[in-house]
Amino acid sequence: MAARPTQEPTGSPPPQPAEPPADPALAELRRVVDDLAAHTHQLGELMLEVAPAYLSDTEATDILTLLCAEIGETVDNGLAARRYAMSGDRRALTWTLL
Repeated sequence: MAARPTQEPTGSPPPQPAEPPADPALAELRRVVDDLAAHTHQLGELMLEVAPAYLSDTEATDILTLLCAEIGETVDNGLAARRYAMSGDRRALTWTLL
């Protein structure tokens, strides 16, 4: 089995779909979700500065517990944001932040 290449944080979240929904309420909801995802990506980059990508979630939990407590975030959300910053895949946020 070939090793998966690691992906470094890019500094910005991945691009969003080009076509906005026709319904104004859905367009506004998408904007809110996109803003939340962008802020979560920034949080994830902070988490990666403290607990680099080469650490497992278990090792990162030990390091991020104090930081998350200081900023008022749960460790699960911090780890999810960290995974999102590494992968750029919003599915990393499922059942946590989104």
